[in-house]
Amino acid sequence: MNVLIIEDEKFAAEKLEDMLHEIDPKINILAKLGSITESTKWLLQNTADLIFLDIQLSDGISFSIFDQVSVNTPVIFTTAYDQYAIRSFQLNSIAYLLKPIRISDLTESLNKLQSLKSAFQIDFESILANIQGKEPEFKKRFLIQIGEKIRKIEVTAIAYFFVLEKMIYLKTFEGKLYPVEFTLDKLETLLNPASFFRINRKFLVNMESISKMVAYSRGRVKLELKPKADDEFETIVSIDRSGDFKKWLSD
Repeated sequence: MNVLIIEDEKFAAEKLEDMLHEIDPKINILAKLGSITESTKWLLQNTADLIFLDIQLSDGISFSIFDQVSVNTPVIFTTAYDQYAIRSFQLNSIAYLLKPIRISDLTESLNKLQSLKSAFQIDFESILANIQGKEPEFKKRFLIQIGEKIRKIEVTAIAYFFVLEKMIYLKTFEGKLYPVEFTLDKLETLLNPASFFRINRKFLVNMESISKMVAYSRGRVKLELKPKADDEFETIVSIDRSGDFKKWLSD
């Protein structure tokens, strides 16, 4: 596993490196960086399997890094900050380690990382909005490239997103179909949850696209969308999402 350590205290960075090698000698430390500036430069040209990130760096709060470069790498936070901040981050990170870091906590964090079966993506804008009490900003439009042509699609014009043969497509209210480069998991974080809901593994729908709802077996709901989906049996709200779906409609 290739690891990047972002930590401005040299002793702390070296101690963390030693503990990681004690846990697993095969861990490769790609770099130990101490500032926002050098971390941004490094991440623009390199990738890692895991980032250890201290919040307070020599030139500011480390989240400034992610204003300048897109990072989808799992992160373990290392900090001496109080518990109020920890609670804000726990849902968005692999772990949150208080200094001085204990090797038992570090081991547990690495084990947690290994247990994840899907790519872990962190929405840093949502994290900052949580801390600062700000409303998150959601995507307003998509740029779709087809050959040499680029088309702008406003989110308000999109009826739903769906999976077809391992590709993700959007369909507009006018019935036009376009491929998109985001996964449905990522789209859930980009779109306003007041307007869009993931009804199952294949469909993420705009509330305005729902023209009819029918009670289905086992508490599920069958949706008729506008424009109609090619296979209406694919627009059934899954059992595990039915409760949240009904709450979403009534909020």
